[in-house]
Amino acid sequence: MQDHAILQDRLPLLPWMDPRTRRLPGILPVEGQGWLTQDEAYGPQMALRDRLIAAQAPAVHALLPEAEPAAAELYGIILDRLANTPGFKITATSAHRPDGGEVPLDPAQPLRTLGRLVQEDLCLLQARGEEYRLTGAILCFPASWSLDQKIGRQMTDIHTPVAVYDDGMARRVNRLFDAIRPEQPLWRMNYLTYDDHVLFQPRREGEKRPQPTDHTYIRCERQCLLRLPVTRAVVFTIHTYVVDADTVTQDELAALRAAVH
Repeated sequence: MQDHAILQDRLPLLPWMDPRTRRLPGILPVEGQGWLTQDEAYGPQMALRDRLIAAQAPAVHALLPEAEPAAAELYGIILDRLANTPGFKITATSAHRPDGGEVPLDPAQPLRTLGRLVQEDLCLLQARGEEYRLTGAILCFPASWSLDQKIGRQMTDIHTPVAVYDDGMARRVNRLFDAIRPEQPLWRMNYLTYDDHVLFQPRREGEKRPQPTDHTYIRCERQCLLRLPVTRAVVFTIHTYVVDADTVTQDELAALRAAVH
């Protein structure tokens, strides 16, 4: 599906070098309304998202019935936001993107529509019992997980088999989610090295990601958490960056390789 490198020119920050973000969970408040962003890879990333949503919808989209009100709420919020964003033109029936793409507006498919408008992948998490469940998502750029395997599952199950996500971590994450206020989104940023540039990398549980040997590319996800004011669902957004490793210094790359190993 992706046959050429879609890369950003540089990372907006080096999370493994910043003491605020290099240790888990590395959560910080979002400044202003910066939970949605655009960068120089917008056009190529959106073209790939268009192709994935058209050709592999079951792999990149899921929405449980219980999440439909939350998806509709998010749809309205993002469209209102884009109507006031330079480069977008929103009408009653379509959205014109900054890269020239024209997207029909379909409120019956809110996440699929939004997935063709913003670079971020969008996941809906809703409280049930003592944990939050993944109840809907548009996930075009998974990094070693599969939406169809995780949809409907609680956070602890979603993170299987991540060793650091133990019961203590699960409790801390749940308290964090409970504390999120609609007026104050939060963000964090992870970091990994890869030998390839592929954005769409789904994997099943137990299917290990090939360990990089050349560390040619750096892949980071800027992840934001915000609470929807009406349905109270938590939205988890993922903005994926992939850059050449030579966009950082040798010392910075050495520090990254040490951090990920």
